Order: sequence, then C-alpha cells, then structure tokens
Amino acid sequence: MIQFINQYPETETFDYHKRLALLRERKLEQTAEKVAKEGGLDEDDYGRVVPPDYFKFKITPNNPDGHFYGYSGWTENFTRLLAEHPLYVDPLDAFVGRGFFFLIRLRGMTGDPSYPYPWNPAHPFDDLKPVFARYNIICGIGRDHHFNPDIKMGMELGWGGILKKLEHYRAQNPPETYEFYDSEIAVVKAIISFLRRISHQLAELSLIERNPTLKRNLEEMADINFRMADGSPKTMREAVQWMCWFSMLSRLYNRGSAGGQLDQLLLPYYENDIKAGRITDDEARFYLGCLFFNDSRYYQLGGPDIDGNDTINHLSYLILEAANEVNIACNLTVRVHDKTDPVFLRKAVGYLFSNRNGWPRFSGDTALVNGFMRCGFPRQEAIARISSGCHWMSIPGKEYTLNDIVKINTAKVFEMAWREMMDDGTPSLEELYKRFLSHLKCATETTADGIRFHLNWQDQNEPELILNLLSHGPIEKGADVTKSATYFNMCVDGAALATVADSFAAVEQRVIREKRLTFAELDGYLTSDFAGTEGEYVRQMLQKSERYCQGDTLGDRWAVRISRDFSELVRAQNQRYPGLNFIPGWFSWSNTIYFGRHVGATPNGRKAGSAINHGANPHPGFRHDGAVTAMCNSIAAIQPGYGNTAPVQLELDPGIAESPEALDKLVSMIRTLLNSGNTLLNINIIDEDQILRAHEHPELYPDLVVRVTGFTAYFSMLSKPFRQLVVDRIISKRGVA
Repeated sequence: MIQFINQYPETETFDYHKRLALLRERKLEQTAEKVAKEGGLDEDDYGRVVPPDYFKFKITPNNPDGHFYGYSGWTENFTRLLAEHPLYVDPLDAFVGRGFFFLIRLRGMTGDPSYPYPWNPAHPFDDLKPVFARYNIICGIGRDHHFNPDIKMGMELGWGGILKKLEHYRAQNPPETYEFYDSEIAVVKAIISFLRRISHQLAELSLIERNPTLKRNLEEMADINFRMADGSPKTMREAVQWMCWFSMLSRLYNRGSAGGQLDQLLLPYYENDIKAGRITDDEARFYLGCLFFNDSRYYQLGGPDIDGNDTINHLSYLILEAANEVNIACNLTVRVHDKTDPVFLRKAVGYLFSNRNGWPRFSGDTALVNGFMRCGFPRQEAIARISSGCHWMSIPGKEYTLNDIVKINTAKVFEMAWREMMDDGTPSLEELYKRFLSHLKCATETTADGIRFHLNWQDQNEPELILNLLSHGPIEKGADVTKSATYFNMCVDGAALATVADSFAAVEQRVIREKRLTFAELDGYLTSDFAGTEGEYVRQMLQKSERYCQGDTLGDRWAVRISRDFSELVRAQNQRYPGLNFIPGWFSWSNTIYFGRHVGATPNGRKAGSAINHGANPHPGFRHDGAVTAMCNSIAAIQPGYGNTAPVQLELDPGIAESPEALDKLVSMIRTLLNSGNTLLNINIIDEDQILRAHEHPELYPDLVVRVTGFTAYFSMLSKPFRQLVVDRIISKRGVA
C-alpha cells in the first residue's frame, strides 16, 4: 500500500485550493521519481505512480513461449493482478484509483516498433512480414484499445448492472459464446471484489488519520467506494470516482483509452447536485482538479448538438478553471464550430498562453463532420465522433478503429520506387511517380490485409476484456469488440508527406526544369549520402528547392497530389474488404526518428537515417520567416477529408499574446485556421531559450509541460531523442535549415 496518513498536524486546516496545491507538489515529486527509476518515458503521463518496492507481480504464462494469450490467459492474469494490487491513497485527494502497471507490458515486449507486443504463435502471419519490412509499415497486428468506450453507459449501469447484463445475455446466446461471457463475468466479479477491498481499507485508514478534515475525507471515500463497487453513481463525486476507477482498470489492463466529452458526461450529476444543494462550484472544481491528477486522459469540451447549437455550459467553464489551477499535463480539446461560445474560446486560448503547458488544443468541427459524412455516416454520428487521442476521433462505444496505430512510411515507399527506377535505367519524373504509386498501392493493400488478419485473430491474442464492457455489441453478441463492434472504421495513416513531396519537388526543379543535375548524378549523391564538399553543396541546393508549406510551391502541389492519391488507395480497400471502412490520415506520432532510420538519403537534401517530417508539418527550415498562415494553408490543402485528421503542430512565442487585443487576434486566427479546412491544432507556447536549456538539463525544469505529438507530457520525462522532436520544431520556427 502507498498511503500518506498522518502527514499533517491535527490542527492544520485545508481548503480546496491548498489541497490542490499540495497534490500538485506531490505529482511533480512522483514524476521525478518515475524518471529516476525508469528513465525516459516517451508517452503520456497516464497518472501512473512507481509501485512500492515490495510489490512484484509475476505473470502466469499459458504458452511455451513464456507469454499468455487469449481469454484464459488474460482473465487469469488480470483477475490475479486485481486481487494483489495495493491501494494508493492520499487523504488530500477526493478520489482513489491510481495504478502502477500496464499488464500488456508485464506480459513482455518484443523491442520492435513494428510489432511491439508478442503475438499468439498459433496464428502466424509470416506471409505479410516481408512486405511490412519492405515498406517499413507499422501494421497494427496485435495492437490494442485506441477506440473510445461509452463511459456514460458504464456509469448508468455500474459494475453490478454490467454483471447482470452479462449474465442476461449469456443465458440467451449459444454455448460457443460461453468463453467470452465466462471471462467477462470473472473480470467484473474481480473488479467488484477489488473495489470492496479498497473501501474496507479506506475505512480502516480513516480510523488512523488524526487530522479531522482528512479523516472525514477518508470516511467519505470509503462510503463512496463501497457504493461504487456494484452501484451506479448518483452524485458528481461518485461519477468522477467511477471514472477514476475505470481509468485505472483500463490502464492496468492495456493502457486503456480516452475519457470522452467531459462537460456532457458530468453535467447531469453536477446539475442535480446544485439543485439539491449538495455541491458548490469550488467543490466541483476541486473534484475536477483531482480527476486531472488521477490520469491525463483525453477529454473534449464543447461542440455542436444535432441542431447546431453550442453545447458549452457552466460546467465547461469549471473544467477549464480546474485545469488552470492544477496546471499539469492535461489533454483537453475544445471543439470549435460556428456557434462556439466566444467568451469560452477566448478563455481557453488565454489559458493556453498564460500556462504554456500545451493545453487546450482545438479541433475543427466543420472539416471533421463533413469528412466523416463523406464516409456515409449521418450527421448525428459525425457530431458524436469526439476527440479521443493524439490525433484521432471516435464515437464512444460504437467504433473499433486502431486509430493512431497503423502507419505507412511513404519515404520508404519513395526509396523503393527510386531504386527500382534507377536499376531499370528508365528515369523520368512521371516514371518515378508511377512507380511510387505502384509501391504505395502494394503497401496500402498489404496494410489492409494485416488489419483484416488482426480482426480475425486478435480475440485469440488479446481480447479487450475491459473496453468490451463499455462497447455496444460485445455483451449483446457474446464476442470481442474486434468481432462485434457497430462500426469498423480502420485508420490508416501515412507518414513522411513533406519528405516525399519535397523530394519530388526537388527532382522536378533541379533535374527536370533547371537541369542542374541528371538523374544519374543525383543518384550518386544519394548513394554517397552527399559525401564531401561537393556533396554538401548539392545537398544545400536540393534543400533550397521549392518546399511544402512555403505557399503555392512545387512542394505544395506535390503534397496535394500525393495526399489525394493516398486517400484514394486507402478508400479502395473498402471494396476489397466489405464491412470495413478504411479512413486515411497523415500522422507519424513519434515515429519520425524510427521511420527515418530506415530510409537512406532523399532528394530533398535529407541525409540517410535522419528523421522524416513530423505528421503533416513541413521539414524544419521550410521558410525563413516560419509563416504560420502559409504552413496552415498548405496543411489544410492536404487534409484527407474523410473524418480523420492531419494535425497542425504550431510552436508560438508567448510574447505574441501580451495584450487583450493580441489575444483577440489569436482567437480569430484559430477560428480562421479551422474554418479553412484544418482538422486539429496542437499548439505549444514556447520560451525558446528555456526549452533549449531544458533539453540539456531537464531535471532543472520538473514542471515544464509540452505537447510532443498529440499528447502532453512533462518535458523531463522524455528521452533525449524525444525532446529533440520538440527542439527540431523550434529550429523550424526560427527558419534554420
């Protein structure tokens, strides 16, 4: 057990602000402890804490390879982990629900980013692996979650209601579904037992705590958790506690998923409490602040209802204010549409600049809704598809997606096309693009083959025993979500758009138009990685070709062409696999370094092994003024247009919003950028000199938070290569090549 009992004198008094401030101090201490004991953690914060030294959990394999798979393996190990998992409790907090592990990682890791988790050897895919390797594809086979559960349904049912629902449908379905039901029933019973144990431990600790305020808090926590073991929440505090436990349980299983539309999920509980006189706004803000300490889940605020009216409400403001007070790594997204409350939007942008912690970010309702409707969905479903991850959207409880998992390294595709063309001795610009599309078609089709394979066998590898419970379909049909989801909207992201577009542009400009190089000469420089003084001169010349995001350039035109053709290839997979809806996007996540290592020198002047571009952003040094408008217009032009995003990553100087007038201009700029067709704005407010110092000495800046790709993280938690991702974008902002 990790507990902080009797740490304060009996006479010490606490208000909500003091408790949040003390919890923030502890949060920063725990972050430093994670870094000290575990090294660079290149991911979301998750709210996870370092386990007590005495607690060591050992998995029980059910396969000779030393891992466990399928319903039996996951059920046995997860239920045993719950039975043994210690309590973490801080009497300053309103809630419990902090975890120590991810069972998916305790099972073991492969060390290969293409297949990071072990796959059930009973279902090999050796026929697909050579093509995945050829194009450096992250295929998604064996990957988990990355779709959004229906938290609202879970809170309405409670764990006891979920158990009754499982037992009801087990009685109605055939024996071949019993493995599913028996596993899920065992998991829910283990959860109920775990929560009852926690409530008893809290009651015991309340007898020991001497401070009256903290003692009363522990007593309340014990009562709430006893009710939440099998009941459904009736108050805002109970609802947030239920959400905290679901976060912990889903993280504990396989890192879980997003939190949902927070200002709608909690609104009925808040309004009922206000009407009954059970809560004040200060208390509500305190609960929300504690929720953010619990976990850095993705939450959306605002957006339209089915009639186009804004859904921003008083609770939306309280959420922003709570996030402002705790000021940690928060993943809040404001959904911007034509009728977004202007006061709320201005407040959100103001917090982005005043706190400089990368939150909130802003999604564009118009482009997202129109794009998803192009896939054949009604407007009601498109509006329900909310921000749920680094760059992705999902309808809570209805979609299975593999969002932000599947990636095709188009720079590797380009390299294969170039090498094939040069070896055949038929170089030309159109021949190069023809071969590029041919290889991209092969890569896309094989990626779709991998997704179909994953759906066929993932339940025998890693069934979604937690997220199944809050999805529409699995319990009713008696099958894992990979077999029973309402919709299968399979995300396929391209990566390295700028690398490839700039390479085509450089070939067109320097070889075809200006004839400063021949194809053979360029090939020689690529093969030698621009060796020598002459090679460096050529590299600089290529780098200074017309680039993507400079504004109506060769690079911009090539990017539009590539994105259009990539989208068509991805959408064509729908005909190959009826029932699956393949949706294109452009996002690399943190794979810029990994993908770059697998690609030699490219005609845009990039050296062998260097990183590809980040997401849909340009390469560093795309223009000397780093113009935001030009970049955002170019990114708007390459949006795939089917409801997934190609995010804009912006690094802005804090000085540009020093006056109310300047802040108003920034609000207007955000609206304009989203109205121009962009889907998602990730924004860092960067003190350039500070971030460069922190890159070398991260331990001196324990509370510095940045938005790395789509997620926010403590800068000190990141490894040096990950920190370099942010630094490279600073260099890009300065216009340094």
